Amino acid sequence: MSAKSAINKEVFTPHDEKMLVAVQVKRRTKKKIPFLATGGQGDYMTFICLSVTNKKPSHVSITKVKQFQGSLSFSKRLMWTIDQLRQVNGCDPNRDCPEFDLAFDNAFDQWVAGSAGEKCTFIQILHHTCQRYSSQSKPEFVNCQPKLLGGNSILHSAADSVTSAVQKASQALNERGERLGRAEEKTGEMKNSAEQFAVTAHKLAMKHKC
Repeated sequence: MSAKSAINKEVFTPHDEKMLVAVQVKRRTKKKIPFLATGGQGDYMTFICLSVTNKKPSHVSITKVKQFQGSLSFSKRLMWTIDQLRQVNGCDPNRDCPEFDLAFDNAFDQWVAGSAGEKCTFIQILHHTCQRYSSQSKPEFVNCQPKLLGGNSILHSAADSVTSAVQKASQALNERGERLGRAEEKTGEMKNSAEQFAVTAHKLAMKHKC
């Protein structure tokens, strides 16, 4: 099982939530840790997750999840509602890059994703989710490539693929129906020809008998 599947199963499913997307990240700039806060749990992996409740009305959350070295479990560290998100900064509108920033009412983090592709997928789905679920003012998306915010998102591409598959299946059924229709017409014609032949043969037989 992948880490993201495990996070969904362990962190979100027990709370009747569904994880929409997750991106593994590291900080671009290390936070200053107070002297008395030393002696932590060592190295860890961090994931930023987007989730929605299964029950209506839907509530969307952005959650920071960590997995500490040597542990198989994941722990929820911080959580924000989607309405607390103020800005998403893609860092470069002209090329794919793994860096992005998230600004909330009470927090600001600068992240670098595991890959540019992971970051792009996360921002695409986050933008789509904000447009759908944000009840207050929607967050600002800045320095993001147009493909991440417009009609070329993976969600639209997936919808287009489904539509295309349905259209192809419908066309195939129509063509099959037309072939069956032609076969039925030919069968009917052959039946009529056979009946006419039988009638003609019967008349000839009666004529010769007489």
